[in-house]
Amino acid sequence: MNGAGQPAACRESPAFSAVVLAAGLSSRMQGQHKLLLPIGGQPAVRRTVSALAGAGPVEIVVVTGYGGQEVMEALDGLPVTFRNNPRYQEGQMSSVAVGVAALSAPCNVVMVCLADQVLLDTADYRELIDAFAAMPRGSILVPFFNGRRGNPVLFSASFAAEVVSGHVNPGCRKLIEEHRDEVFIHAATHDRFALDMDTPEDYAYVLARLGVPAIHM
Repeated sequence: MNGAGQPAACRESPAFSAVVLAAGLSSRMQGQHKLLLPIGGQPAVRRTVSALAGAGPVEIVVVTGYGGQEVMEALDGLPVTFRNNPRYQEGQMSSVAVGVAALSAPCNVVMVCLADQVLLDTADYRELIDAFAAMPRGSILVPFFNGRRGNPVLFSASFAAEVVSGHVNPGCRKLIEEHRDEVFIHAATHDRFALDMDTPEDYAYVLARLGVPAIHM
């Protein structure tokens, strides 16, 4: 497994497409749909996807499931394609497969994103693309912060067929273990890649980090 280091030379930024996983049940958010919770005047999912769109992906596929219509409405006007995952209750990997299968434009890299990583900004997504371009070797990039594995995960588009078939799972430790020689660890200098928003406590923490007034649930 490779570690982060300084690139030997500047490399051209690869064309990337993004899959945003927005199908989950929000089962730990006490009856609220976490992706629709307001953050700074907009739904959480819109904040996430807007930041991602600013990083210049070739295309963005948003995978919906639970509360799919509301998620689509929250993203109205953004440059995304929607795909419903009828099997979303089976877990994240089924949504990854649906999203990757829906990608249609040529690209070099696929970025699998979590819709509830609302602390990430456009520069963070670009950081990962630049890190992928600078990897000395390997074809999968996983961000880490202080030993904690984060997201998004990036992989070469050559893996797409395997991901769609379910043979490769970019959202679990199995990928790192079974493809150790292909994995590059991006050692982040901040914790945003390792933070998502699953519980009311997480939501309160996010609002505090952003300096946004707390909303009582």
